[in-house]
Amino acid sequence: MKVITHLAQVDGDRCTGDKLCEGMCLTGAIKVVAKKATVDERLCVACRKCMDVCREAAVSIAPRTRALTLGTDFSGLDPAAIDDLCDRAHLDPEEFICRCSFTSVKEAAAAVLKGARSPDDVTLMTGARSRCGMYCISPILRLLNAHNADLTPLEGRGWYNVKVNMWDIPSEVARKYPEYYLEEDREREKTMSSSL
Repeated sequence: MKVITHLAQVDGDRCTGDKLCEGMCLTGAIKVVAKKATVDERLCVACRKCMDVCREAAVSIAPRTRALTLGTDFSGLDPAAIDDLCDRAHLDPEEFICRCSFTSVKEAAAAVLKGARSPDDVTLMTGARSRCGMYCISPILRLLNAHNADLTPLEGRGWYNVKVNMWDIPSEVARKYPEYYLEEDREREKTMSSSL
């Protein structure tokens, strides 16, 4: 569970409507309407990305009147389904997918199994990506890919599957460059995962 106690707020006098904050928002909480940014507090996870990119210093973070609690309960799901999704994504269900929010791979997998179809959905269902957002995007995309979600980013949104891991490299490429030991590493990882 992640408790969000703050949210973004926009100073309309300073906002020029350049849409930098809208493109940076992790959950689609900020929309520019009539050249002014507005915040949907139901979607804001107070990640501060909007504040970081605002050239006019029009965005600030303020306390919420009521805290927003994010989290996905995985206890009602079939553990085998969670493990299967994690295996297909080559992730350990007991590891953290997001260390900033203490979101486990298992919880993110449960969010995907319960209907999350984008990184934004996973964020709103678990709280993952609500801080740095740097390291968790790639494994979240791997889970979504393993579940066959359509990962076409919304226009102007900043999530792209840019981190290649050893599971994404074709076998013929791994064989062509044996000095990188990719085939051996994949086999070792499979053996270690199956022994857990």
